[in-house]
Amino acid sequence: MPADVERFFAAVESGNWDEIDAAFKPIGERYKTKPPPRDLEVLWGPILESLGVAESAQDWPAQRLLDYGEAVLGSLRPGMVYVGGTDPGRFIPTLLNETSDGERHVIITQNGLAASSYLDYLNVLYGDRLATLTHEDSNRAFQEYLSDFQRRLEHDQEFPNEPKQVLPGENSVGDLPRSTKSQDGLVEITGTVATMAVNERLLQMLLQKNPELAFALEESFPLKSTYGDATLLGPITEIRGRDPQNALTAGRAAQSVEYWRALAEQFRVYPDESPESVELKTYSKLAVAQANLFADRSFTAEAEQTYRIANQICPGNVEAVTGLAGVMMRTGREEAAEQMLHQFSREHPNQRRFVEDFRRNYAFATAQRTAGQR
Repeated sequence: MPADVERFFAAVESGNWDEIDAAFKPIGERYKTKPPPRDLEVLWGPILESLGVAESAQDWPAQRLLDYGEAVLGSLRPGMVYVGGTDPGRFIPTLLNETSDGERHVIITQNGLAASSYLDYLNVLYGDRLATLTHEDSNRAFQEYLSDFQRRLEHDQEFPNEPKQVLPGENSVGDLPRSTKSQDGLVEITGTVATMAVNERLLQMLLQKNPELAFALEESFPLKSTYGDATLLGPITEIRGRDPQNALTAGRAAQSVEYWRALAEQFRVYPDESPESVELKTYSKLAVAQANLFADRSFTAEAEQTYRIANQICPGNVEAVTGLAGVMMRTGREEAAEQMLHQFSREHPNQRRFVEDFRRNYAFATAQRTAGQR
C-alpha cells in the first residue's frame, strides 16, 4: 500500500476530519493524472468510500445522520440491493450498513458503474451475492453508447432542419463524448451526460443479470429507463417493481405527497438552520426524485405538489424549481413558469446555468414530442 494511502487510512481511523482532509488532498491530486497511478486506481473504491463516510459524519449532526440512514435502510425489504446516488444517499447507508447489527445489504452506486476500478471493487465486495458487471459488459455499454451517439450526431448534421437528436449538453464545448483507453485496455469516455448515459446502460445490464433480486434506487441523475415499472419505497423508489399490490397508483402517490408534507413541517422546528444545509438539500433531492417519477407516470398533480414541497424544504434546489416549471409549462402556464424561473435566477445567480440548461432541455423535449406526433 502506498505510504500516502496508509497515512490517509490512519487519519480516518483517528476520526479527525482536518487530518483526514489534509491526508486525502495529495492522493486526490495524484489520482487526477491520466491515466491514474495503478497503485491508487486499485484502491480507489475503499479510499473514496472511507472519505465519503468521514465527510458525512463531519457534515451531519449525529442524530439526523442516523435518522436519514435508518429512513433509507429501514425502507428496504430483506435481500434488496440498494443503489445509492447522491453522496449522503451512498455513504450514510454504507456507514450504517457496515456498523449495525441488522442485515448487511448490497450497496452500490449508480454513479460509479462506468469506472472499471469500481466494477472490480464491487466484485471483491459482493461477487458471492450477485452477478456483478464484467469488463466486457463495460466495454459493450461504452461501445453501444458511442455508436448511438455517432448515429444521432450524423443525423443532426445531415438534417439540420429536423429536431435535434443529440441531447443538450451532450456535445457542448468541453463535454463532447470522447473515447479513450484505460490501462487495462478498457473503453472510457468523458462528459457528464455521456457518462451518466453509460451508467444507466450498465445499471440495466446489472438488473438483467440478476432477475431474481429486488433493487431500490436513490436517484442522483434522472434515469428515465427505470421509471416505467418503478414504485414507491418510503423516501426512495423500487425499480423493476413486480408486486401488483405495491404498484404506483394515484392513491399511493397521494400518500407520498402527505409524507413529504409532514417531513417539511418537521424541518420548521429548526428555524436557525441554513436553508442550504446538507440535510435540507438531501431531503429535497429525495422529494424531487419521487416527483420526477410522478411526472413521468402522468400523476401531474402529485408531481407538482411534491416539487413545491421540495422547494419549500430547500429553496435553492434548482431541480425542484425546474421540475415544477416543467409541469407548469406542460399544463399551459408558461408565463407563470418563466416568471418563477426568472425570480429564482435572480435570487440564486449561481444556479443560472442550470436554469438555462433546463430551458434547452425543455425545448429539445418539446421538439421531440412534436416530431413524434407528426
